[in-house]
Amino acid sequence: MLPIFLIVAVDVLGLTIMIPLLPYYAEKLGASPFQVGWLIGVYAIFQLISGPLLGRMSDHTGRKPLLIVSQIGTFIGFLITAYAPNLMILFLARSIDGATAGNLSLAQAYISDVTKPEDRAKSFGIIGIAFGLGFLIGPAISGFLAGYDYRYPILAAAALSATSILATSLLLPSVKPGAGKPSGPGGTRISLVQWGAYAEYFRKPALAARLFEFFAFAFSFAMFVSGLPLFVERRLTYNGMPFGPRQLGYVWAFAGFLGILLQGPGLKRLVERFGEKPLLRVGFMGYAVGYLILSLCHTIPMLLLATVVTSIGGLVRPTLTAMITHATSREEQGVVLGLTQSLTSVAQICAPPLGGLLIERGFLTGWGLVASAVAAVGLVLAYRSIEPASALASTPDRIDT
Repeated sequence: MLPIFLIVAVDVLGLTIMIPLLPYYAEKLGASPFQVGWLIGVYAIFQLISGPLLGRMSDHTGRKPLLIVSQIGTFIGFLITAYAPNLMILFLARSIDGATAGNLSLAQAYISDVTKPEDRAKSFGIIGIAFGLGFLIGPAISGFLAGYDYRYPILAAAALSATSILATSLLLPSVKPGAGKPSGPGGTRISLVQWGAYAEYFRKPALAARLFEFFAFAFSFAMFVSGLPLFVERRLTYNGMPFGPRQLGYVWAFAGFLGILLQGPGLKRLVERFGEKPLLRVGFMGYAVGYLILSLCHTIPMLLLATVVTSIGGLVRPTLTAMITHATSREEQGVVLGLTQSLTSVAQICAPPLGGLLIERGFLTGWGLVASAVAAVGLVLAYRSIEPASALASTPDRIDT
C-alpha cells in the first residue's frame, strides 16, 4: 500500500495545485464562468469515453502499465496548459488530460486487487489521506507561486506528474489479473455504448442505491470544487481586493488538514465502532449543511466554518466506495469501480457548467443551494438504501439493531 499511497499523493498534489488556480487562469485568457465550467466538462467528456477503455485494457495487462499511460497524459496536459496562448489551446490541454484520465479508478482497482473485503474501507481511506495531503500542500504551493506568475504552479504540477510516473515505474509491484491470490477484479469492462449493460447494474436494488448515492456525491462535489474560486472571487475580499488564488489556496490547505485528521488512522476505528453506513450518512449531512452555510457566506469566518463542516463529507468517498465493492461479486468489482468513474465523469459534465452559469447570472446563493440540495438527496438515499445480504452475512457486527 505504501507505493500506492505515494503515487496517489503525488498525483493528487499536482491536481490540487491546479484546482484553486485553473478558473483564475482561464479568466485571464478571457473565459466566462460558464466557459470555466465547460473546461471541466470537456475534461470529463473525454474521460467518460476513455475511462472504460483504459479499465478494460488494465483487466488484461494489469493496472501498472495503464496507470503509467494515464500519468503521461496528465503530464502532457499540464505542459500544454502552462504555455497555452489562448482559450482554445487550454481546452485542447484539458481534452488530452481527460482522454488519458484514469489514475484514481486504476488505483482503486489495484487496491481491490490486493486487499480483503473487510480491509477495503481502511485501504480506500489511504486514497482519502492522499487527497488530504494533496489539499494541504498543493493549494498552498499554488497560492504561493501564483503570487509571482500563474504559470509557475502549473509547471510545478507538471514536475510532480513526472515524479509520479517515476514512482509508478520504480516502486509499484505489478499484479497480473489472475496471477496470485487474491486474483483481483477481472471480467469485461463496459464500453461507453453498452447502455444495456450499465442498466443491468442499476437493476440490482442494493447496488443501484449505492450508485445513485455516488452520483449525488459526485455531482454536488463537482459543483462545489469547480465553482468555489468564482464564488469567493465575487463574494469575498481580502485587504480590499477580491479573493484570488493565493487566499483560496490557503483555505484549501486548511481543508486538506481537516481531511487528514478525519481520514487518517482514525477512520478504521470509526468504521469498527459505528459501521460504514452511519458514517456515510454523517458524511452526506456534512456536505449538505456545509454547502448550505457556504451559500450564505459573506465573511471569511463564515467561509472557514463552511470549510470545517464540509470536511465531514470526507467520510463519504472511502465508506461509499467500500460499500459498493461489498454489493457486488469480486469478479465484477473492476467493472463497478469503472462505472463509478463514469458516473463521476457524467457529474463533472453536468455540474460545473450549471454552476458556472448560475454564477455568471449572479445566482451565487443559488449555486450553493443546488449543491446542498443534491447532497441532501444523497443523504435521503443513504437512509433508505438496503444492505446487501452478502455483506450482512460476512460482517454481522454492522447490522443495525
